[in-house]
Amino acid sequence: MSTARKKTDRVLKALAHQEPDRVPMGEFFWTNFIRRCKKELGVGDDFDPYRYWDLDLVVVNPNMDPRVTGIEVLEDTDERKLVRTGYGATIERRGTYPMPHYVAFETETYDQMDALRFDSPRDRRRYREAIDDQINAVGDELNLGLPSFVDRVNAYADDFCVFGSVCEIQEQLWRIVGPENVYFKLAEDPRRLEWFVSRLGDFLVGIVEGQIEAAGDRLSGLYVWGDVACTNGMLLSPDLWRRLHKPQLKRICAAIHRAGLKVVYHGCGNATRVFEDLIAVGVDGYNPLEAKAGLDVVELKKQYAGRLAFVGNINVQVLETNDRDRVRAEVLHKLRAAKGGGYIVQSDHSVPSNVDPATYDYLVRLVREQDGKAVT
Repeated sequence: MSTARKKTDRVLKALAHQEPDRVPMGEFFWTNFIRRCKKELGVGDDFDPYRYWDLDLVVVNPNMDPRVTGIEVLEDTDERKLVRTGYGATIERRGTYPMPHYVAFETETYDQMDALRFDSPRDRRRYREAIDDQINAVGDELNLGLPSFVDRVNAYADDFCVFGSVCEIQEQLWRIVGPENVYFKLAEDPRRLEWFVSRLGDFLVGIVEGQIEAAGDRLSGLYVWGDVACTNGMLLSPDLWRRLHKPQLKRICAAIHRAGLKVVYHGCGNATRVFEDLIAVGVDGYNPLEAKAGLDVVELKKQYAGRLAFVGNINVQVLETNDRDRVRAEVLHKLRAAKGGGYIVQSDHSVPSNVDPATYDYLVRLVREQDGKAVT
């Protein structure tokens, strides 16, 4: 069996609540952590954490910009970078900013929302050309000129289990109209917002189908990016989420499942109030299970065993202490959820630069040492 087949089998078994040959591992890494690894691990500029630590799961994002325009650089100095994206967003990046700062949005009013026209979700440039897009290019670093979606999928598909990805309604909506403006629009005219949300659903289902077609048989599933909660609970009431988001999420999951692929829903914060709804619409696994939001995968496994798999929950705040005893206790506790399948090891968000690369290396070795052992 090939390396990719072994890793894919491992991931899919865990998501199907079967115990694989070893506990699978996935991860997301901040750019400054990668930079620190290059400096401290004695590796070259082509350092790839997925290959270095022989992880199992890699997630690749296509171009989901409403308009396939690329990134327009408005200002580029050592102190400040200002860009305009295919979402119609103007975004500022500074070295002192941990995340991008959204300066302005071209689409803010209902009339502007009605007038917004989306480029085809099946536009080949989204998948087969190295065009800059907002989600891939404007994160904790401005990364322009990335290889195409298909090239990135192919670069990993022979050695890893590869998932594509798509935004859920909330993630796509706030990127178009602004995060605060979403809630103003809910108050102003919720029915008019529902109409725009339905249009977004059409577009996002097209993104699912377009990337699956472009990737051929090289994807095993899709991540659905859908932050609808914060540390203390939902960003909007569960009833409102069910009215606005759930029907479109059901469509997205159905499109993924029609292709025989798995769905992992990425939702920050504590969204447990809609976990039953996520199961009902077809979500197979949930990520990242933020520990600081009061989530414990061991307890959640008891409640949802056999119905919802979990990816994540290794507390980054513990990893940041770089205390081996604390890290060991955290990892061994969370590994209890792996018994019988249903769990993929990953941090509870992404690995930041204040985690020592040696600490992450210790985490990986610790997980591997436990393979085949009973964790109690």
